Amino acid sequence: MIVCSCNVLSDRDVRETVTARSDRPSVASVFRSMGCEAKCGRCVRSIVAIVDQHSAARLDECGGNSDCDSCRADGLAA
Repeated sequence: MIVCSCNVLSDRDVRETVTARSDRPSVASVFRSMGCEAKCGRCVRSIVAIVDQHSAARLDECGGNSDCDSCRADGLAA
């Protein structure tokens, strides 16, 4: 499904980009990783939802016991 009409990005494109990263990326960093930038902004909520889904899946993998890089980064950000 197309998530960003301006840059013609699919949800698969976004998921692959987010999965390749070891941190919880911002929307801007997701766009930079794909070599583009947000234009109209209508896709931001969808991209945030994909990042949130990926982060939740990671938390399930590690059990939230602060052993993974993502949990350590979340702890430092808090």
